[in-house]
Amino acid sequence: MKLKLYFITLFAFLAVDALWLGLVAPSFYRSQIGYMMAEQPNFLAAGLFYLLFVYGMMVFIVEPGAREGTLMQAVLHGALFGLVTYATYDLTNLATLEGWPVLVTVVDLVWGTVLSAAVALVSVWAGKRFIKSEQLQSPQ
Repeated sequence: MKLKLYFITLFAFLAVDALWLGLVAPSFYRSQIGYMMAEQPNFLAAGLFYLLFVYGMMVFIVEPGAREGTLMQAVLHGALFGLVTYATYDLTNLATLEGWPVLVTVVDLVWGTVLSAAVALVSVWAGKRFIKSEQLQSPQ
């Protein structure tokens, strides 16, 4: 894995998700699932999520896309990755937690899809623009 590209992807993901979680969506989540929310987030768990999610994006989307894909492929693969990964969480909650709102599931699925598509676009573009092509070659 290319460390520089990993950190570009991590920064992009954190920046965009922070806008969503910090400015756009807090009142929505409080109104929908506030009764389930912790007073303070578990920052260790959140940090592990971000590190693992971005690693998955690197393996499945960013490195292959920067190496040989198009930006449109990056957007489409990023969108699919976001949809599938966010669906894992939200559909499991919908299936197992009494009172989990369908609206939260729908909003989260849309957000995960858009977020991952946007981050894939930025990261693959940055990889193509700033990383030498020979550094992106996978080991034989």
